[in-house]
Amino acid sequence: MKNGKVLILGIETSCDETAAAVVADGYEILSNVVSSQVEIHRCFGGVVPEVASRRHLEMLNPVIDLALKEAGVSFDDLDAVAVTQGPGLLGSLLVGLMAAKSLAFALKLPLIAVHHIKAHVYANFLAYPRVEFPFVALVVSGGHTDLIYATSHSDFRLIGRTKDDAAGEAFDKVARFLGLEYPGGPAIERKARQGDPAAFPLPHLQRTGEDFDTSFSGLKTAVIYRWRQAQEKGEKVRVEDVAASFQATVVEILQEKAFAAVRAFKVPTLLLAGGVAANGHLRARFTTRAQEEGINLLIPPPALCTDNAAMVAAAAYYQFLRGDFAPLTISAEAGLPLG
Repeated sequence: MKNGKVLILGIETSCDETAAAVVADGYEILSNVVSSQVEIHRCFGGVVPEVASRRHLEMLNPVIDLALKEAGVSFDDLDAVAVTQGPGLLGSLLVGLMAAKSLAFALKLPLIAVHHIKAHVYANFLAYPRVEFPFVALVVSGGHTDLIYATSHSDFRLIGRTKDDAAGEAFDKVARFLGLEYPGGPAIERKARQGDPAAFPLPHLQRTGEDFDTSFSGLKTAVIYRWRQAQEKGEKVRVEDVAASFQATVVEILQEKAFAAVRAFKVPTLLLAGGVAANGHLRARFTTRAQEEGINLLIPPPALCTDNAAMVAAAAYYQFLRGDFAPLTISAEAGLPLG
């Protein structure tokens, strides 16, 4: 503890970002260091798990040291060590978890195991310290499209998820088909700015029913089929138009599910989180819809949407307050359920 504040070191290695951060009292970011592996994986067109975990091994100690230095604190000032337990790539998770265990043991500090999806939600608590329950949260990333109903810091309920491809995964696959570079989300967003979604119409393959699950594999297939059909007919198709249409359709699907959940659970607030929430078109469309429906919409700044350790430390703070600590025997879980 320093200046009467609870200081938590957060560690995040669930995929291909090596990250460490120091956060005070669950909202004040003292440091937030992220070492990205995008350039390393670009030539493969996606994340290679073994390459990712080896890079974490190389970078984690320097990243932690830099996080402490930028925060102006030492290990002795810390009150707890927090780490992502899952879900994620198992090898990557293990690197962060073993480091956190070692630090907690050596420093005699509590170890706090954080759920990755929950951590994304808590990025909103960094941007808006007065977030009030209950709320619905939509977490959209490369591996997840989850809708969550939360009534307290200890009560997060999964109410909808992807049945197949997550939204971010669909972005990557469509981008690869169109010959765009990795990562696909930003590449499609850039192309879409010069495109006309009406020039490449896509079917809206789902409507809101009784559940809040999503599916994007059919939309991906529709893009490929429509593209090939146009080529067979000799029609000229612009990549920019395809990108714009695909992006607009994904955002429309996400909007329908998220706002339907807000109405169904009668909550005043919708939170967005996850890497796809950094998409400018998504942010703009959700903002407009929320204003039209009188819903309080919270979206973290783009830097806090993508994987980072500040969100891990923020989530951990509330576990710290209720004494929710993990034993040193805890294991990483690639498919850790939300609970």
